[in-house]
Amino acid sequence: MADAAARLRKNIIANSPEYAVALAVVVVIFMLILPLPTVLLDLLMAVNITLALLVLLITLYLKRAIDFSVYPTMLLVSTIFGLALNISSTRLILSQGTKFDGRIVKTFASFVVGAEGANGIVVGFIMFIILIAVQTIVITKGSTRISEVAARFVLDGLPAKQMSIDAELNSGLISEEEAKRKKRDLQREVDFYGQMDGASKFISGNVVVGILISVINLIGGFIVGMVIHREPFSTALTTYASLTIGDGLVSQLPALLISTSTGIIITRANADGTFGAQVSAEFSQNSRIYIIAAVVIGGMSLIPGFPFYVLLPLAGLLGWIGARLSKKETQAQALSHSKEQEKAAAKPETQAEQPGLAPLDPISLELGYGLIPLVDKEKGAELLERITRIRRESALDMGIVVPRIRIVDNMRLEPSEYCFKIKGVEVGRGTIRLGLYMAINPGSVQEELSGEKTKDPAFGLPALWITEDLRDKAERSGYTVVDPPSIIATHLTEIIKRHASAILGRQEVQSMLDSLKKDYPAVIDDVQKVLSLGEIQKVLQGLLREQVSIRNLVSIFETLADYAPITKDIGFLIEKSRQALGRQICLQYADQDKVLHVLTIDPTLEQKIIDARVDTPMGAIAALEPGVQRKWIRALTQAVQAVQKQGYFPVLLCSEAARALVKSSSEREIPDLVVMSVPEIASDIQVESIGEIRIEE
Repeated sequence: MADAAARLRKNIIANSPEYAVALAVVVVIFMLILPLPTVLLDLLMAVNITLALLVLLITLYLKRAIDFSVYPTMLLVSTIFGLALNISSTRLILSQGTKFDGRIVKTFASFVVGAEGANGIVVGFIMFIILIAVQTIVITKGSTRISEVAARFVLDGLPAKQMSIDAELNSGLISEEEAKRKKRDLQREVDFYGQMDGASKFISGNVVVGILISVINLIGGFIVGMVIHREPFSTALTTYASLTIGDGLVSQLPALLISTSTGIIITRANADGTFGAQVSAEFSQNSRIYIIAAVVIGGMSLIPGFPFYVLLPLAGLLGWIGARLSKKETQAQALSHSKEQEKAAAKPETQAEQPGLAPLDPISLELGYGLIPLVDKEKGAELLERITRIRRESALDMGIVVPRIRIVDNMRLEPSEYCFKIKGVEVGRGTIRLGLYMAINPGSVQEELSGEKTKDPAFGLPALWITEDLRDKAERSGYTVVDPPSIIATHLTEIIKRHASAILGRQEVQSMLDSLKKDYPAVIDDVQKVLSLGEIQKVLQGLLREQVSIRNLVSIFETLADYAPITKDIGFLIEKSRQALGRQICLQYADQDKVLHVLTIDPTLEQKIIDARVDTPMGAIAALEPGVQRKWIRALTQAVQAVQKQGYFPVLLCSEAARALVKSSSEREIPDLVVMSVPEIASDIQVESIGEIRIEE
C-alpha cells in the first residue's frame, strides 16, 4: 500500500500541470452557474488580467507564430473565463446593489468615471463606448480579416511549398532530416492558421456578448434598484451605472489585451525574430531619416503657438539618435572595407584557385532546357518524387545511402538531352522526346511497330518512340512502354548499381560506422582496431563493384574483424566477406526452388588461370598469354549466350582461388557476368550445372 501511495503521489506531482489545467477549465465552466464571493471574484479578475497580459507579452517575444501553437485553444479558454467572470459579477451587482464590495470593479468605476454625479457617469459611458468601438471596429475586425486571408493563402500555397521542399531535398540543398522538419513545420503552420481563422471569431463574439451583458446589467440594475429596493432614480443611477461601467471595463481590458495579441501574432506571419528585435533592426537601417525628422520637428517648434518646450527636446533626441546611427554605419563600412582589403591581399596566395577547389557533386543530373518541365514544380515535378524513391530503394537494395542528387540545367546539352555525372565525370547520357513514349523491345516482340528508332539508355536495348495512341497496341505486342520520367529514373537506378563503388566515399563509410556503433559498439570497435577507414572502404567497394549488397554490415564487419589480424590483403578480405554473405548472394540468382543454375570451368583451364596470377597494387589479375586469353573469352562468351537463350542468368562457379582472377580476366568483355566460388554456396541451395567452359589446345 505504501508503494502504491508513493507511486500515486509521484504521478500526481509529475502530471500536476495537466491536472491544474483540467481543473481550471472545469471550474471556469461551473462559474457560469454557481455564485462567487466577492473576494474570490477579485482574485479571479486579477488572474484574468494577468493571463491576458502574459499572452500579450508571449506574442511580442515570439520568433514564429507556430511556436505558440496552443494560442487558438487559449483564445477559447480565456473567452469563456472572461464571460464567466462577467456573468458572476453581474449576478453580484444585481443581487447586492449598494452593498456590492468587489474592489476591482469599484476601483475601475471610480478612476474611469472620475467626477461625481451625472457628469462622471456620462464621461465613463463615453470612455466605455470608445473602448468597445476601438476593439470591435479596429482591432477585432482587422484581426479576423487577416486570419481569414492568412488561412486561405496558407492552404492554397501548401502544395507548392511541399513540392519546393522536395525539390530542395533532391537538389541537395537540405538533408532528409531537415526536409522532414520543414514538412512538419509546414503542417503545423497550416493547422495553426486554420484554427486561428475560427478562433478569431471568439474575440468578436466576446465583445458583442460583453456589450449585451453591460446593457442588461444597467437595465436590470434600474429595475432591481427602483422597483424592488424602492431606491430613488439618482441613487440607482449612481450605483448601477458606475458599477456597470467598472464591470464592463474590467471584462473588456483582458479582452482588449487578447485581441491585441491576436492581431500581433497574425500580422507577424513572416517574422524571423521577436517583435522588439525586428523594430530595433528595421528602425535603425538609415540614420538620415532621423536627421531629416529632427530638422522638421525643430522647424515646427519655431511656429508661433506651438509648444517649443516639447518640440525642441524631441528634435534634439531625434538628432542624437541619427548621429549615433551615422557613427555605427561609418564604423561598419570601415570594417567591411578592411575585410575586403584583407581578402584581396590573401587572394593571390590562397584563393586564386578557389573555383577549382570547390567540391564536386557526388551525383548530378544535368538537363537540356527542353526537359526542364520534368522537374517544374508547377507541372507536378514527377521526376523529383521518383528520384527520392530511387534513393530510398537503393539504400534498401545495395545498403548504401545515395547522396543527394543535384539537378541542374546545362545549356551545352541539346534541348532533349540529359546526362548523369559522378563527381563531375559523365557516366551516362540519354535523349528524351517529351510527349512520346519509349517502346522497348525486350526480345519477345510478336508484332513490329512503326516509329522512330532509338535505344534504351539504361540497358542499350532496341526501342521506338511512339505516340500515346499506340501505347496499348505496343504493350499487347510485347513491348515494354515507359514514359519520359520512367526512362530517366530507370537509367538512374542502373547508374547507381553500376557505380555504387564510386559513390561510396570515406565520409559515407564513416557515417555508416557512426550509425551502426549505436547498436553494435563491440563490432565497430573490433574492426576499427585492425583496419583503417580506407581499408574498410576498399572492401565495401569491392563488394559493391560486383553488385553485392552491403546492407548486412554487421556480418561484413565481424568477418573483417576475424580475418584482418591474419592478413590485410584486400582481395582476401573481400573473398571472406563474400563467403559470409554467401546465402544472400545465392538467393539473389537462384530460382524459386532455390536451385542455382551455373556454368563451370574445365579444371585444366581453371588451373591455367590460377597459375597466371599476378599481384598488382590494384589487386590480383590473371596475366594469361594473349592467345589463351582470346580463346578463353571466346569460349566464355559463347557459353554465356547459350545460357541466356535457355532463359537463365549467367552465373559462373569456380574455386575460391580462381574466383577473383576469373572475374578480373572477363570484366572488360562481359562486365555483368556473375562469378561465384564454391565456399559461397549455402547449404540449402541446390546447384545445377548447365555447361562447362573449355578451350581447344
